[in-house]
Amino acid sequence: MAISKNGGPATGPQIEPAKGKLGVMIPGMGAVATTLIAGVEAVRKGIAPAVGSLTQMGTIRLGKRTESRTPLIRDFVPLAKLEDLCFTGWDIFEQDMYQAAQTARVLEGAQLERIRPFLEGIRPMPAAFDQRYVKRLSGGNVKKGASKRDLAEQLRADIQSVKRSTERQVMIWCGSTEIFLVPTAVHQTVEAFEKGLDDNDPNIAPSMIYAYAALKEGVPFANGAPNLTVDLPVMQDLSRRNAAPICGKDFKTGQTFMKTVLAPAFKARMLGVSGWYSTNILGNRDGEVLDDPESFKTKEESKLGVLDYILQPELYPQLYKDIYHKVRINYYPPRGDNKEGWDNIDIFGWLGYPMQIKVDFLCRDSILAAPIALDLILFLDLAARTADLKELGIQEWLSFYFKSPMTPVGLYPEHDLFIQSMKLKNTLRHIGGEDLITHLGLEYYD
Repeated sequence: MAISKNGGPATGPQIEPAKGKLGVMIPGMGAVATTLIAGVEAVRKGIAPAVGSLTQMGTIRLGKRTESRTPLIRDFVPLAKLEDLCFTGWDIFEQDMYQAAQTARVLEGAQLERIRPFLEGIRPMPAAFDQRYVKRLSGGNVKKGASKRDLAEQLRADIQSVKRSTERQVMIWCGSTEIFLVPTAVHQTVEAFEKGLDDNDPNIAPSMIYAYAALKEGVPFANGAPNLTVDLPVMQDLSRRNAAPICGKDFKTGQTFMKTVLAPAFKARMLGVSGWYSTNILGNRDGEVLDDPESFKTKEESKLGVLDYILQPELYPQLYKDIYHKVRINYYPPRGDNKEGWDNIDIFGWLGYPMQIKVDFLCRDSILAAPIALDLILFLDLAARTADLKELGIQEWLSFYFKSPMTPVGLYPEHDLFIQSMKLKNTLRHIGGEDLITHLGLEYYD
């Protein structure tokens, strides 16, 4: 329970308690999903700490600095307990989660062996899949249907089955990057979308069918890939109608995470940027998918927009108007899930004198993504139980976790990691009935 500054219960929005089991449904049970599921079980068993998870390790300051109130986030707001998470999902491969984790080669064998029985007990349901949207993958564990509407109804039946064994549910897309699509007429209204499902409209990708099924069932949906998926009027309408929060898109893990840290620093100091060249090598299934130009286009759009929104060249043309920004992703099988993100940044300072910064981030993609997925699951479930949030549809306060944050119509997305962090924590303060921290007013210095 949140505690107010006078020592009594805090008065915030009405929040339903986190009673019973939380069903976590995951389309795409590959490297990220298996790392998440195995990691949650390892944390539950005390095998390893939940490093990287704000919900498990993060604290939040309340009130004035002199009050010294800094509880763990998980103690401040009523999040679901890790013990109450139940995992299921869909994949085009029939492997159970132990076999899938071995294929992904993210976690060490000895660690997997300690939780092997748990992982072997989770086997994916047949997926709604169409290779036209992810050209480099194929698998046999796939649903059959006469139309996309039929596939949507099969997914709804799967969701209803999960509902019978859990009290609440969340869906999080951990599947592959689909080919580049833009919004069309079929995405504008529920009626147009449902007709498109009947007509097998090619502008409806599999991820959209999952999102539609989830939102029709009142299940919150998070989009971890750069696909359009819920970034569409029809999905936002369904989200509001059925009080099923949505957020996305594209987990902010390696190289873009670094950009949202460094670019705000350059702007804060009014240092100019003339060029930013980014290249990646990775060898996991994600790298194989992105080796297809149409899927890469979707990812490229997600990664390229970050700098413009942070640096605001329209406000600072002398510093940022003519940036040359290039992004490359290269599939290199020997690297596996251990991605390397290399950046060359050309900046300039006083009197226009040039300088350079080079960043070589040897990261583990799924190790960075798994705690993001966990936080989103728990925060989306919290939003779905919170009166002030569940009616909003888009949960902009969760922008902290995404490369291309969703925003309500008419607003630009916030990419600055530090502003995103402030928004997230102030939303948590609001939920807990505490004063927001704005750093204004004399009492702040007390």
